[in-house]
Amino acid sequence: MSSHFNDLPLYDVAVIGGGINGVGIANDAAGRGLSVFLCEKDDFASHTSSASSKLIHGGLRYLEHFEFRLVREALAEREVLMAKAPHIIRPLRFVLPHRPHLRSAWLIRSGLFLYDYLGKREKLPASKRLVLDQRSPLKQDIVLGFEYSDCAVDDARLVILNAMQAREKGAELVTRTECVAAEVIDGTWLLTLKQQQTQYQIRAKALVNAAGPWVERFLKDTLKLDSPYKIRHIQGSHLIIPKLYEGDYAYILQNEDRRIVFTIPYLDEYTLIGTTDRIYQGDLQQVAITQDEIEYLLTVVNLHFERTITQADIIETYSGVRPLCDDESDQPSAVTRDYTLAMTMLNETVPLLSVFGGKLTTYRKLAESALDELTPFFPELQTAWTEYEPLPGGEYFKSLDGLIRGIQLRIKHIPIEIATRWASSYGTRVWQLLREVYTLEDFGIYFGHGLYQLEVDYLTKVEWAQSVDDIVWRRSKLGLKFGKADMTLLDDYLQSVLGHQHSKIA
Repeated sequence: MSSHFNDLPLYDVAVIGGGINGVGIANDAAGRGLSVFLCEKDDFASHTSSASSKLIHGGLRYLEHFEFRLVREALAEREVLMAKAPHIIRPLRFVLPHRPHLRSAWLIRSGLFLYDYLGKREKLPASKRLVLDQRSPLKQDIVLGFEYSDCAVDDARLVILNAMQAREKGAELVTRTECVAAEVIDGTWLLTLKQQQTQYQIRAKALVNAAGPWVERFLKDTLKLDSPYKIRHIQGSHLIIPKLYEGDYAYILQNEDRRIVFTIPYLDEYTLIGTTDRIYQGDLQQVAITQDEIEYLLTVVNLHFERTITQADIIETYSGVRPLCDDESDQPSAVTRDYTLAMTMLNETVPLLSVFGGKLTTYRKLAESALDELTPFFPELQTAWTEYEPLPGGEYFKSLDGLIRGIQLRIKHIPIEIATRWASSYGTRVWQLLREVYTLEDFGIYFGHGLYQLEVDYLTKVEWAQSVDDIVWRRSKLGLKFGKADMTLLDDYLQSVLGHQHSKIA
């Protein structure tokens, strides 16, 4: 064995994949005293984890598939995550219109009773029956409904906050870095990593494959191993349209195929519509909505609401692939959303842990389960900690309105839209953004739509942002407002500053 091998950095755990499960595991492990390395081949949350319905929810429809363990865990996690990240997670009331030929009222009421009491519910109000009148945006023949609670979340920011916390706990996380080879040498993993045109190597005592849709491919192509489970790639697509109705209620619409579609108030001005379920067999880097999916979502909405929407109303679409563990279900919508962890031993002391499936809401519990699997290899591992410690921006958080007022007091004449977006994106970390900044003149170059140089510099230095898409789609949602000229101005600035900052981005 060469001295070069022994000189390579040695970590306790290396994690492949920067989606919610990967960063969740890295964060948990780092907080328990392990040395952690994580690499993501693109940007954090650049695939499945930013293409969700942006909900923290128990999964009401999973009750029909008897997934009681998953629902119970997810319901309990709503309360935990609301406390951990109150700036990016907010309670949301859902209305389920009753369509008697699809599901009877007693069946729905029984399901909602279970939903209310299956998990620990302390902060969210219980479900109730509704009589709908002419004030409802729904079609006039829909006169009965049911109301219940779940939560909305900024999914990509949930990933970023976990990555930030992992780094603060001592983990090293890198983006735009692909693991192109991995082998076991002398009782440790040797990983070969490629970042742009540069390759380098590290060692690790344990390897976690959290590559999401690529989990099976990483096993077969990179590790040359058989996958213990098969993955079904299920595409889910969403539409964003101008606000469909007034009020802050979401609607959960039942369709003839027994699936459901959500309409969700989004960023004050829009309605988010989704999702679909279809088998996906194409390029995982090029997932895009199909015309059939567009027509499906429009049809479901138009069956329920008085106002008719057409393809011309669509402002934006997005699609993602859920990497679900193949349970041989006949219908894509029936494939389990639960997660499976598979431990593979290359020899007696070198573990490989692969993550199959999972959903945004239960990422923290998945991470705890992953650490349980790794515990035998790290006897000094500290105890679980993530349930009660806030995520970055959730520390000392009292109320969103109070934080907005604090920003307005600090920066005279700041537009309320900017103060509100900053408070709900950064929480109490906004004071790091505003360190030594007291006036609008201190904000620097204006890129449009409330985005200033001050924020861009913060995102590149603190949140790994390197591209226009990183900033306007994942760190913020300003891409819905940005035009081509705005994007070009921002891109030119990033090109000018990232040359000397690139080496500093952890």
